[in-house]
Amino acid sequence: MQSCEISSDSTDDPLSSGLRIHRQPRIVVIGAGLAGLAATKILLKNGFTDVSVLEASDHIGGRVQSVQHGKATLELGATWIHGANGNPVYHLAEDNGLLEHTTDGERSVGRISLYTKNGVAHYQTNVGKRIPKDLVEEFSDLYNEVYELTQEFFKNGKPVCAESQNSVGVFTRDVVRKKIMVDPDDSESTKKLKLSMLQQYLKVESCESSSPSMDEVSLSEFGEWTEIPGAHYVIPEGFMKIMELLAQDIPSHTICLRKPVRCIHWNYSAQHQEVITKSSDDNHNENNHSSQPVMRGHPIGVECEDEEWIMADHVIVTTSLGVLKQNHEAMFSPSLPEDKVLAVEKLGISTTDKIFLEFEEPFWSPECNSIQFVWEDEAQLEQLAYPEELWYKKICSFDVLYPPERYGYMLSGWICGQEALYMERCDDETVAETCTELLRRFTGNPDIPKPRRILRSSWGSNPYIRGSYSFTRVGSSGADCEKLAMPLPYANSTKAPPLQVLFAGEATRLMEMYQDLNSAETTKPNI
Repeated sequence: MQSCEISSDSTDDPLSSGLRIHRQPRIVVIGAGLAGLAATKILLKNGFTDVSVLEASDHIGGRVQSVQHGKATLELGATWIHGANGNPVYHLAEDNGLLEHTTDGERSVGRISLYTKNGVAHYQTNVGKRIPKDLVEEFSDLYNEVYELTQEFFKNGKPVCAESQNSVGVFTRDVVRKKIMVDPDDSESTKKLKLSMLQQYLKVESCESSSPSMDEVSLSEFGEWTEIPGAHYVIPEGFMKIMELLAQDIPSHTICLRKPVRCIHWNYSAQHQEVITKSSDDNHNENNHSSQPVMRGHPIGVECEDEEWIMADHVIVTTSLGVLKQNHEAMFSPSLPEDKVLAVEKLGISTTDKIFLEFEEPFWSPECNSIQFVWEDEAQLEQLAYPEELWYKKICSFDVLYPPERYGYMLSGWICGQEALYMERCDDETVAETCTELLRRFTGNPDIPKPRRILRSSWGSNPYIRGSYSFTRVGSSGADCEKLAMPLPYANSTKAPPLQVLFAGEATRLMEMYQDLNSAETTKPNI
């Protein structure tokens, strides 16, 4: 394990004079995911030399996890580069040749739906019948029409009616149902099929939003997030290649793996001056490995799980919202301000998991790109939540991975919400058997063999992740995201050293703050 020893021999003045500091500031980045590595790379590129990254797990990447499987790379986490125009991740991939072998099936224009690609989605019911393609297209047009309406509330400032409960799910279900029921050309059986398809579409939408249910997603804020223009791309060699590119210019000793943080003691020097006096009497070593830190003017003490203390001027926190929800009370001393805690509590995060099944031979037809599970008995349900023993009913679909020359005969299933956590508690054998029974039931083919291999994600139960990605929950807004991003202490705290605790994406603030320091040192890049 790498050592996290940081030089403690500075005798310069502490950061107590506002924005001026006459030594290299000591910066600790918590998390070696995309945000943490990007912030670190930017800081190092702009002349900051005293930077350390603390990563709780035994690898970099965060919610990027690429698993090599024969010729293929399977993505348990991030899969798509969303949009090309001006997207730094796209340009990094393109400039380094990572998209040279991306196939047409791994390139999508417009709104993607999980693994949308060339071919035809087979919508199968729980009685083993395939819904006719023209009926699927007819319903899809209706659903997409209503989806566009959900975008209007934020984009055009339309008021949200009380009946919708400011919920994307409630609004969508209500409007689509009314449109279905008033269609004079549809039989009762056709209407029932369309109502059942609506529930399946909402499950897919929940996976994309990483919400337990679209009922929890804010209607008034749903249109706030806009996609970067341009196509979406899959990286055949794996999204982890992006992480490796970011890490290649970061000295290996800078990144400390297996280094979970217990608590960030900010405003530390101001609150614990007695430690400075006591430290010299207790014969603490120079490298701060003791349970109490040697104070040398740094306002922050980062207390790690292994009892090491690392003193810093600034800490950039890139942990997930799920980890903040679970641990913020113990993770910060003093506690986070009440308004920031409220933002953490109001915003939503849930789990979206993938289940990869590999088969010896395909049981699906060559034109089939996915198998969508439509439960006819769910047509009139209001809540798509299931008890633990029925977790499998939340699986919305299995996508066929193309091309078979790369992936073999591989399906990728999707499940989200509490049901994903139930799935994570099961062993591989149970999940493989359950998924096989589902596929037999919905395709009407009792001879489908068990898969030769299963691989699945477990983002919800990972103690260093606690969820896939965040969403704007009913009652929250983009203002909560902005509040969460505000550095501590707040600007109106004039006596405290500024920018002690920053949150993901905040490296730019530090570069602006230290512009005078860096421009004065001719050996450093001029910012």
